[in-house]
Amino acid sequence: MKTLLIIPFIFFSICVFAQDLDGAWKLTHINGDPVKDKECIKIYQDGYFAYGNKELSNNHFLGAGGGIYAKEGEDGYTETFDFNTLDPKKIGMSTQYTQSFVDKKMVLYYTKKGKNMIEIWEKISDRDDDLNGTWVITGRKRDGEINTMTPGARRTIKILGGGRFQWIAFNSETKEFSGTGGGTYNAEKGKYTENIEFFSRDDSRVGASLGFDYAVKNGAWHHSGLSSKGDPIYEIWSNYRKAYLDKLN
Repeated sequence: MKTLLIIPFIFFSICVFAQDLDGAWKLTHINGDPVKDKECIKIYQDGYFAYGNKELSNNHFLGAGGGIYAKEGEDGYTETFDFNTLDPKKIGMSTQYTQSFVDKKMVLYYTKKGKNMIEIWEKISDRDDDLNGTWVITGRKRDGEINTMTPGARRTIKILGGGRFQWIAFNSETKEFSGTGGGTYNAEKGKYTENIEFFSRDDSRVGASLGFDYAVKNGAWHHSGLSSKGDPIYEIWSNYRKAYLDKLN
């Protein structure tokens, strides 16, 4: 059965076509075996990617990773990690893949510890709204005043695409990981709602929903409401590339 699952994808990968990666993807097979006991959702947006893994039986957080990706030629694909909870040694390093597409499925071929690997990812949504993007926090209101911050090695980002969100706090220089969470979201008419599906700090938070007000002003996302602890928050999130990546070059 495993061979039957793999061969059609190898055959159809000859018919490679360009496909927009932006959106949300779900890992469905590894080396022909269905992924049943865990869920791995990966979001691509604006040249950045992030994923989170959890056990399906108890929502226990398993791991997360993400960073910058690049297409190389017809079927080359490279990921460079900013954070990786399962293997921090990969942070700052690039992993190369061979990539092909079949309908809404992405097939990644690579080698791991001398073993050939095949992953199949299925696009589950490419929904678009005015918050789609990769963001980094650049401001927070305290005592009635907005305190601005310049993103550095230690930063908090949030990626939204395909109706999915994931936030991550990390330090790419020290390879320290502070936390992550994610799930589905809705953003409409100034109201933003997060539905938590995984949370590295507290599995019991899975299933909770948080509502906020939002507005996009001069390209910045103004986010206000109550935190998961019930504390009032007012945050400003900026375009990740403009606020951080472009300043590195």
